[in-house]
Amino acid sequence: MKQIYVGLTGNEAVATAFKQARPHVAPAFPITPQTEMMHKFADFVADGVVDTEMILVESEHSAMSAAIGSAATGARTFTATSSAGFALMWEVVYIAASLRLPICMPVVNRALSGNINIHNDHSDAMGGRDAGWIQLWCENTQEAYDHALMCWRIAEHKDVRLPVMINYDGFIISHTAESLHILPDEDAWKFIGPKDLKTGYSLLDMDHPITVGPLDLTDYYFEHKVSQIEALKRAPKYIAEVYKEFGQLTGRHYSFFEEYRTDDADLVIVALGSTAGTAKDVIDAQREKGVKVGLLKIHMFRPFPAVELAKALSKAKVVGVMDKSASFGGWGGPLFNEIRSALYDLPARPKIHNWIYGLGGRDTDTKQIVSLIEQLQAIAKGREAETVNLLGVRL
Repeated sequence: MKQIYVGLTGNEAVATAFKQARPHVAPAFPITPQTEMMHKFADFVADGVVDTEMILVESEHSAMSAAIGSAATGARTFTATSSAGFALMWEVVYIAASLRLPICMPVVNRALSGNINIHNDHSDAMGGRDAGWIQLWCENTQEAYDHALMCWRIAEHKDVRLPVMINYDGFIISHTAESLHILPDEDAWKFIGPKDLKTGYSLLDMDHPITVGPLDLTDYYFEHKVSQIEALKRAPKYIAEVYKEFGQLTGRHYSFFEEYRTDDADLVIVALGSTAGTAKDVIDAQREKGVKVGLLKIHMFRPFPAVELAKALSKAKVVGVMDKSASFGGWGGPLFNEIRSALYDLPARPKIHNWIYGLGGRDTDTKQIVSLIEQLQAIAKGREAETVNLLGVRL
C-alpha cells in the first residue's frame, strides 16, 4: 500500500490518526504535554477537515464525564490527558470502563505532583492501570500513530467494548519531530471504518430505554465487575487480530510485546516506552563485544500477557525490569511486580531484578543502560545484588 512519508511530532501524529478516525465528539481540557495534540486536532476541526463536535470543558473530570455521556449515546468519542489531569479524571475513568464505553484516550505520560514537574515518567498511567482500561504503550512517533489508528478497532469490537488508553512519553515523543509513514486519509478510514451503532447501547434509542449508572449494591455489583474482568480476558484475541490485519496493510507488525535480539540472550531488559529505543542502541553495541543481551518491550500492559511473557523470558539467566514509576512502600515498581508474578510458576525461573529510573524526566542515557547491563552480567556470575535498585539518581 502507498503510504505518505512525513515528519511529525508525536502529538501531531496522534491528532492526524484521530482525524482519520472521524470521531463524533471530543471533549478537551489542556494540560502539558498533551495540549499540543488537542490544539492540532482543533486545527483540523476549524479548517473543516473533520466534522467533530469539540466540547471545551472546565477540567479533566468534566472532559471524561462529557466523554462518558457522549459515548453512552453511541458516538465515537475521544479525549486526551496527562499527569495531574489524568489523576483528576480518576473517579470517572473507572466509570467509563464500568459502563463498557469504547472511549479512546492518549495519555501523554508525565510525572505526578509533587513537586510540580512537567516532564516524563510513567506514574500517571501506572496509577490508573487497574481502572479497567486497555493500556497500550508506544516507543516512538510511528508506534503512537499506528496505535492511534488501531485503538478504535479494538475498543469498539462487539466482544470487547472497553476504553483504550494509548501511552507515549511526554516531550520525548510528544514534542519531538520524527519521520514516519502515515496512511492516506481514505485508506485509514477503510481500515478503521464507521462506528457500528448497533453494537452496545445508546441512550438515544427511545425504543429500548435503559438506565445508566444506577445504584448497584450487594445484589449485582460483583457480577458487573466480573463482566469487566471477562471482557478484558477476551480482549487479547481481538487485539492480536487487529495487529495482524494492520501488519498486512502497512508492513508494520505488532504483537503484545516486541523481542529484540533475545533469541540467545542470557540477559534480558524489560521496558516500556521510549527507553526501549535507547536500550536497543546499547544492546547493539554490547552485542559487538560478545555480550548476550536482549530487550523485551511491552506494547500491551493491560490486559497483561503473563503467559506469553513467561514463555519469552523463561530461557534468560537474568531479567532486569526497568520501571519509570515508583510504587511507594511496595516491593519494586509496577512493571517489576507483574513480570515477577508472571515468572513465579516457572519450574526454573531466571533471576529477576528491578531498576527504578527516569523519575520526573531524569535523562536515561546510554551510560546508564550500559551500567545496568554490567550489573546484570555480575548477577549472572553469582554476585549478590539488591532485588530493587535505582538507576541514574544522585545519592
